[in-house]
Amino acid sequence: MGRLAGKEMVFNYKKNRVWAENLSIVMQIGLTMAGCIVFCFFVGLYLDKWLGTRGIFVTIFTILGVIGGAVTVYRQITDVFEDKSETSNHGKH
Repeated sequence: MGRLAGKEMVFNYKKNRVWAENLSIVMQIGLTMAGCIVFCFFVGLYLDKWLGTRGIFVTIFTILGVIGGAVTVYRQITDVFEDKSETSNHGKH
């Protein structure tokens, strides 16, 4: 039983390659979106403190972070689909 329990815990990349690649794409998209929003939030927070305003730049830059993150994620998704269509059509000439 000791041998069997050890083998179950090993991740077989060849068997789960598609799943692992999709998971990495989803994680990359989530981190990209969160990174854009958080970065822009802190830029807005810094500008509000520097200029003595009350949240206007946090609001503006957070909205810009959401828009910028969405555009970046859209580009990443289209690049992934273009790469997959090129590799699937490449062998069918």
